[in-house]
Amino acid sequence: MELPRIFRSDVQHDLQPDFRQWFAGGLGQYLLGREQQLISRIVPELFGYHALQIGQVVPGELLAGCPIRHRCVVDVTTPEVAGMSGLRAEPEQLPFAKDSLDLVFIHHGLDGARSPHALLREAARVLIPEGHLLIVGFNPWSLWGLTRMFRLPWAELPWLRRPLSPQRLADWLALLGLEVVGLESACFIPPINHDSIRRRFSWLEVLGRRYWSQGGASYVLLARKHVSCMTRIEWRPGTRYPAPAPVLATEARVRRWMMDADKNE
Repeated sequence: MELPRIFRSDVQHDLQPDFRQWFAGGLGQYLLGREQQLISRIVPELFGYHALQIGQVVPGELLAGCPIRHRCVVDVTTPEVAGMSGLRAEPEQLPFAKDSLDLVFIHHGLDGARSPHALLREAARVLIPEGHLLIVGFNPWSLWGLTRMFRLPWAELPWLRRPLSPQRLADWLALLGLEVVGLESACFIPPINHDSIRRRFSWLEVLGRRYWSQGGASYVLLARKHVSCMTRIEWRPGTRYPAPAPVLATEARVRRWMMDADKNE
């Protein structure tokens, strides 16, 4: 007997092509400009030898101010970004060794990925200890996120699809051994496509940065990978290990030590 479905689950598909088309428009370019301002303030402080960008939704290079010289971008289609090496691969199956990259940058990759958990696991795997993970995504707790409550059934806006809140993302990162060290947001105006009307709400940018710093349309999150220093001891059945030597000196041992000292004199 087939059970009735109360909630219909849509097939999870890659939203990167939709993001590329949306970022080419006026509103997408405005949001991209605000994101670049935040990224340009963060990446100059990130050092290392190898940096990786997962996914490409905009044609320009977003890590231009990063001091890391060797920069690579990975996407399902062969990416072409000036100043970066292009590599065609699945973001959920990165062709890099474990603990080999100093910086991993995800620009709206979690918002459009088929499996964001798998993407985060791969990013954490290839990061070296104390390496940095930089994530940019749509913020559901913003004026843009409130649009989801009043959206029309035929609305096809990218930030309405699968937004991931910074709070939930921080929980996922903690399970992977990454600690959030910084969080900022950008673009505090409503999602208005007309340039002339959007300029009239420019005063919200000043108020948002001052009184609602984490309520922008997109967030930029920086995390650092930590590795435990504890050494794992393997135990095999039937193996007997010697008892550890006593640390504290008992009364009998002290008396014996004093007797030996008197004999030597």
